[in-house]
Amino acid sequence: MPVVSITLLPGYDQATQHRMVNSVANAVRSVIATPEAGTTVFVNEVSTYRRDGKVFSEGRAAHPVASEVVKSFLQAMQDRDLEKAQSFLHPDFRMCFPGGVVMHSLQDMTTWAQQRYQSIAKQYEHFEESWQGDATVVFCHGHLQGAWLDGQGFQGIRFIDRMVVQEGLIMRQDVWNDLAEHRKS
Repeated sequence: MPVVSITLLPGYDQATQHRMVNSVANAVRSVIATPEAGTTVFVNEVSTYRRDGKVFSEGRAAHPVASEVVKSFLQAMQDRDLEKAQSFLHPDFRMCFPGGVVMHSLQDMTTWAQQRYQSIAKQYEHFEESWQGDATVVFCHGHLQGAWLDGQGFQGIRFIDRMVVQEGLIMRQDVWNDLAEHRKS
């Protein structure tokens, strides 16, 4: 049964510490076949430490929850608040849509989408996070609903988005869905 100790400088709020112990516990359980009840992770705080000839007495800022960044971005997109949506994107943002269509701006995406449907909305079933060094990959999936160009409605079309979040900003979005399988010609 693993017991993991995390040592932090003071200043991390309780929510950040909870995120950290849960993430570390999940990482341990992904490597070691141990039950949830058999995994212990705890936090110790120290008042100060020295490294590289410098003395430190507080930790660095915590990253925002990556899945919350993605949810806020997707909500702004659904509300068609492109200015707010843009605030969640890194300057080097890249998105890839079905058919290998690569774009770098939300305006390009909305222009491209206007040739495919009148409106679209996402119903989310699940968000998952995967940690890749200093980036977090967020997967979300669910179903699409909306209206085709001729005004006829559609619903229940599967989708999955994969977003890379780094330093609180979305770097990349990859989108897969079954719209082409249901699209009216």
